[in-house]
Amino acid sequence: MPTTEPSRAELLALYERMLLIRRMEERLRADAAAGNLPGAVHLYIGQEAIATGVCAQLRATDLITSTHRGHGHFLAKGGDPKAMMAEIWAKRTGICRGMGGSMHVADFSKGILGANGIVGGGFAIATGAALASKLLHDTRVAVAFFGDGAANQGVFMECLNVSSLWKLPLLLVCEHNQFSEFTPSQDITSGDIADRARAFKIPTTVVDGNDVVAVWQAAGEAVGRARSGEGPCFIQAHTYRIQGHLEAEDLFLAGGKYREKHEIDAWRQRDPVERQQQRLLAAGVRPDDLQAIDARIGRVVEEAVKFAVESEPADSDLALELMFVGQKA
Repeated sequence: MPTTEPSRAELLALYERMLLIRRMEERLRADAAAGNLPGAVHLYIGQEAIATGVCAQLRATDLITSTHRGHGHFLAKGGDPKAMMAEIWAKRTGICRGMGGSMHVADFSKGILGANGIVGGGFAIATGAALASKLLHDTRVAVAFFGDGAANQGVFMECLNVSSLWKLPLLLVCEHNQFSEFTPSQDITSGDIADRARAFKIPTTVVDGNDVVAVWQAAGEAVGRARSGEGPCFIQAHTYRIQGHLEAEDLFLAGGKYREKHEIDAWRQRDPVERQQQRLLAAGVRPDDLQAIDARIGRVVEEAVKFAVESEPADSDLALELMFVGQKA
């Protein structure tokens, strides 16, 4: 399939969605540092181009599975910022009624089958969704986002096998951010992860995960193949998480460190949001227009926080009802 170039409107839309993710995550970072949040958060800062580029090629009815670092996927697929923020604040107006928290945001109405606190937990869910789509002949595509650490889970190989064998409409997106929690990928992962997909004869593309246009183009081709019945595809997007594995990690690292400041600074120079901003300016977009987008997103973030703060806390009795359907304490 030929590689297309995004239109000016599409370039702006990609930028706006990445900026929304960035500003939401920055606010969560600040609230976590201030001790306002009831739990830990794993931020997506630095990886925004991947979720944005892939989800921009999906239909509303397409399906995704996410990870413990799932806010970016949720927002990229069209999830409600207010409902997401309320969920992270453990409020009953949250997308999971305050019961899921940061690592389990989901919205089936948007095709978001859920973030997942289990590493690699989304593989089988997305593969099952792709199988259902094929059996129903409904043309939906399922996407599994996962990190390089999750690629070492056995279920990954099982899903590569069955999706290739049965030609399922599945897109596997490896967000290779160079770390598995606090361990460099090269210390625990042998070989190139992309070669694992190639071994199952799955069309594979390796891209710069900090270039949203490159991701958008790769995803467009992959989604097109999957939707037309040609089977699964694999994208390996190289990126870097600028923040730690989770906020407040310094408290239990006890002075230890697993990466150097110069490494983080080097990746900051490849910031995906900044790169897209420079691309737009070079294309003739006015700085005032970009500032207007930032201001608009700022209002969205503030409204989401206000909604979360003012909402009622989650109902603790709901936990029993959700665990045992129809039964209350």
